[in-house]
Amino acid sequence: MVNFNGKLVPKSETLLKADNRGLSYGDAVFETIRVSTGTVFFWEDHYFRLMASMRILRMEIPMSFTLEFLEEEIHKTIQSISEENKTFRIKILVWRKTGGTYGPITNDIDYLISCEPLDSPFYTLNEVFYEVELFKDHYITSGLLSTLKSNNKIINVLGSIFAKENEYHNCLLLNEHKQVVEALNGNIFLVNGTTIKTPPLENGCLNGILRKQLIAICDQVSGYTLEEASISPFELQKADEMFITNVITGILPVSKYRKKEYTSTVARGLIGKLNAKARLG
Repeated sequence: MVNFNGKLVPKSETLLKADNRGLSYGDAVFETIRVSTGTVFFWEDHYFRLMASMRILRMEIPMSFTLEFLEEEIHKTIQSISEENKTFRIKILVWRKTGGTYGPITNDIDYLISCEPLDSPFYTLNEVFYEVELFKDHYITSGLLSTLKSNNKIINVLGSIFAKENEYHNCLLLNEHKQVVEALNGNIFLVNGTTIKTPPLENGCLNGILRKQLIAICDQVSGYTLEEASISPFELQKADEMFITNVITGILPVSKYRKKEYTSTVARGLIGKLNAKARLG
């Protein structure tokens, strides 16, 4: 089952109109959320990011779209599909209602909540071999719109195809200034000595929920300094460690970039702190 505007309907039921604005113009935003044993991880951060994204795209936010209402709709959707599985990947997709071409005739919205089961109720550190490469065919444009979780993700799609064709596990994306911005599916952190570094939002990286949590956690890790600063491709081969973060996987250590091989010492130390923070909601 999926939740379409508050109504539970079978996933197989056709909900998409031919002139859906999310499909036709990329006029949509979304949130991907992890729920474990009834706890919506970092729910307030997800909610306020969704509201901010809708405002930036000039969507009309319904009066009913309160923090409590959407959390209840998430739980209603989960309860409709399973009583056994306890951990889920939730996606809330919001798009402007049908009508108009580039210029919409309304700013009112429709929404869809879907979910799928996950295996582990908490974040675990997968330390299998994981190799990345730069994707240089196309660039992310630095600026506010690139920080949003919109469905304008064609660069991520093409980068994923490139990674698969060349047998990489992931790719790193660059902006127009040739600065390393993020991975295909999450933010990146580099560790060099006692400095933990991640690109600033001004470079065009996603305003990631896990990025925010890890910045807060790293600020409190004794012996390390957190720095939000631009990363050049040359720095990748000087770093001791690199990891990718997103709300579903948590922390994913990178093993290799070209001839450089990385450790995962800091990532291993952060995973327990992240799980403790996630349990607070």
